[in-house]
Amino acid sequence: MSWAQLYMDAEIKPNRSLSERGFVILISFITLVNVASAMIFVSQGAAWVVPFLGLDVLAVVVAFIVSYRSGQIVERVQVSPSAIRVTWESPRAQRLVWESPTAFTRLTLERDEEDRVMGLRLALSGRETPVAAALSPGERGEFAEALEQAIRQARRHRG
Repeated sequence: MSWAQLYMDAEIKPNRSLSERGFVILISFITLVNVASAMIFVSQGAAWVVPFLGLDVLAVVVAFIVSYRSGQIVERVQVSPSAIRVTWESPRAQRLVWESPTAFTRLTLERDEEDRVMGLRLALSGRETPVAAALSPGERGEFAEALEQAIRQARRHRG
């Protein structure tokens, strides 16, 4: 399989709008609000509320850590004259999700009432895999056009 000539080598990265500094500020604010609430509840004799407020802060921290880790996964789509390959890459590993011959692979689009691309899939012989799910509908539509163009060019190169 020749990967020397690629007609597309796209990296799709999930958007994470909260920076590390923003995360620290948000957690500090949530902690401050929970400590103030805990003081009010303790002053009224409801000491059992304090552990639950601590669990609340812990749950928010864990949710953000999980979100941050999933945001590190990069989807790579490569189109060569011989094959289309989709891999998921993280800082620790790389996993092949899809590989199929360029000549026989179809691109299917799912559109909503406003003609936005809501789903994008590669298909071959009854098998399908979603592609570019991390993109917005507008970005997904632009990516679909670029992917279709790359597939057409790769098919022409084969012939």
